[in-house]
Amino acid sequence: MTLPSRLEPIDIRITAWMARHGITLTRIALGVVFLWFGIIKFVPSWSPAADLATRTIERLTLGTVSPAWSLPLLAAWESLIGIGLLTGRYLRATLFLLFAQMPGTLTPLVLFPQETFRAFPYAPTLEGQYIIKNLVLVSAAIVIGATVRGGHLRSDSEPARGQSVT
Repeated sequence: MTLPSRLEPIDIRITAWMARHGITLTRIALGVVFLWFGIIKFVPSWSPAADLATRTIERLTLGTVSPAWSLPLLAAWESLIGIGLLTGRYLRATLFLLFAQMPGTLTPLVLFPQETFRAFPYAPTLEGQYIIKNLVLVSAAIVIGATVRGGHLRSDSEPARGQSVT
């Protein structure tokens, strides 16, 4: 779809701005989410996901990790991911921690379908929705991960690295 010619320069500027700042804003937003969700797990009864998370960890570890240990560990893990994303330092390690955690965050959909769905697999409960949103977090982390070796977004109007504008 083409825009009217008078809107083209505005569209180019907006698209270029998004390409310049999109990865950084995504990294910061993801960092805020992880730090926030991590911090509230340190405070008893603040996290709506605490009970489901600790039961999932207990089940996955065959009862070897109790809720008394798993919740503070999960809180610290998520907070560390958040700090890493917010600072932009040690991104490879931060993203490794994020990707290592994600399978565990999705398993309640399988382990506790009666709590995560009103009608499986079509109508998730609030807890199920909370878990399913992690797919967006994983996708955002993949995009961020694509930049750890210097990759970046560019708008169609920007030349690729090493190319001149003709």
